[in-house]
Amino acid sequence: QGQLVESGGQLVQAGGSLRLSCTTSGLTLSDYHMGWFRQAPGKERELVAAIAWTESAHYAESVLGRFTISRDNAKGTVYLQMTRLKPEDTALYYCAGDRAWRAISTPHIDEIGLWGQGTQVTVSS
Repeated sequence: QGQLVESGGQLVQAGGSLRLSCTTSGLTLSDYHMGWFRQAPGKERELVAAIAWTESAHYAESVLGRFTISRDNAKGTVYLQMTRLKPEDTALYYCAGDRAWRAISTPHIDEIGLWGQGTQVTVSS
């Protein structure tokens, strides 16, 4: 019943920064654990960062120290702040949500209930 819409993706130079936003509607964000996933051409979809309703978070090793996930339940929005971007960060980035932490954090992608349509991030060298 809920909807997720990503925004903020664009072309950026390596070393630069970008902030992605995931706006939600038709749901109460505080009831959901949220995550950012990405998929590059020829690659499997992978978890980038996850944030629980408690605001506990974990990150893929490849982005640890560079990316920060946050949430604003009052605004119904989840963010991914990306810094020191690398060409290998180029991918379609998806926002996802589920009521079960394990679906997002493990992740069990096939169990995740809500997905956005994705926003493209392209990092040039």
